[in-house]
Amino acid sequence: MKYVEGSKKVFLNTGTRFPREVIWAVGAVKLSAAKSNIELGLLSADIGKAIQSKAKDLMEGKHDEEITVDVFQTGSGTGLNMNANEVLAELAAAELGRKVHPNDHVNMGQSSNDVGPTAVRIAAAVAANNELVPALRGMTKSLETLSRRTSGVYKAGRTHLRDALPVTMGQEFGAYADEFSRDARLVSESMRYLMELPIGGTAVGTGINTDPKFGGMVAAEIARLSGLPFKSARNKFRPTRLLTDMSSLSGTMRTVSIGLYRLCQDLRLMFSGPLTGLGEIDIPTQEEVAGSSIMPGKTNPVTVESALLASAEVVGLDGANAFAASLGEFELAMGVPLMGYNLVLQAKLLSEALRKVASLVIDHVVPVKSRAQGYAETSQALVTLVSPKIGYDKASALGKEVAKGTPIRTALKQLGFSAKEIDSVLDMKKLVKPGIPAKEI
Repeated sequence: MKYVEGSKKVFLNTGTRFPREVIWAVGAVKLSAAKSNIELGLLSADIGKAIQSKAKDLMEGKHDEEITVDVFQTGSGTGLNMNANEVLAELAAAELGRKVHPNDHVNMGQSSNDVGPTAVRIAAAVAANNELVPALRGMTKSLETLSRRTSGVYKAGRTHLRDALPVTMGQEFGAYADEFSRDARLVSESMRYLMELPIGGTAVGTGINTDPKFGGMVAAEIARLSGLPFKSARNKFRPTRLLTDMSSLSGTMRTVSIGLYRLCQDLRLMFSGPLTGLGEIDIPTQEEVAGSSIMPGKTNPVTVESALLASAEVVGLDGANAFAASLGEFELAMGVPLMGYNLVLQAKLLSEALRKVASLVIDHVVPVKSRAQGYAETSQALVTLVSPKIGYDKASALGKEVAKGTPIRTALKQLGFSAKEIDSVLDMKKLVKPGIPAKEI
């Protein structure tokens, strides 16, 4: 494999290899190209079928160890394309007993400048569709269930990490359920643009040296192989020179990671304690590994913290993708291999984090109802409820008394409210929905 051997001298050698999804996608392109070229009468059936057979093997992971080029290579993805061409040519030649050329046969009607951008788009879309979208839907379902289960658990709301008016735990988790439900739709929407493939545009987008029908035929076969609605791009110049559709998917995954990060931060705070923190929830599954190497019996939110690290990595990769999508001039995008690697990694990181947090944390949250409601009933912010009746300034003075330790009921009694009126205004069921409780006193 002349090109691959030469590439080891001039590419970087970081040990960063393309993931299974990218190799699958390259195999799918080569299989689809050989099949299309046979049908167009451009490639002999025996050579074409041998290439298809070996490309299928590549898709199935039988030759992953032979895709050895580094991710940090020529920015158009020529290294990846030629690596696959040479591997498939050698395998097909061994089967046929005669020479199969990596360029003339395996790469017929193609250029690295349309194969690379096509393969990484396929890989990203397949990873997002097969892993990330199901993980988001699973997280949404878990949060919706937890929201219903904790709909009667009253707790103090918090703004600026300071006591605020009461909410239910179910309302808090319901907010995240709504977020991840929306994120699943955003990911699916981002994928639609990504599925317009540049294959058939060859070197610069004009389609020179390939049949005009080739791009559409290859895209249709890839759609059949993947089960996703890939199609030939109407304007092949755009996906050849621009990676903005990939950048858009990356940005959507950054959005998902920020939502997951926020959820995990709230979980950590609610789980903090057990005696010196909030201690509003317990997560029994976190006891399965020792929380400390020196403090026996300590339980840490290890799954949640793992997801926080994954979220941080996804945000960082999105920054790299924004930079990579900007690389290139005129008819060539220069960030192809890196963005392909990053997008698949982002999808896999988020999918794993979402699945683990949903199944090991969200599905097992145990609310500490008495403690949570105790915070709600002693919050200084409860004076807000009588503010429409006594005015902001008097309510502010009342709040300062409560903050010093005067129970809210005592303070209200001193203002002349009866026990019945106090019970009415502090009824938790009324405090977590729209309304003006002071109107009733």
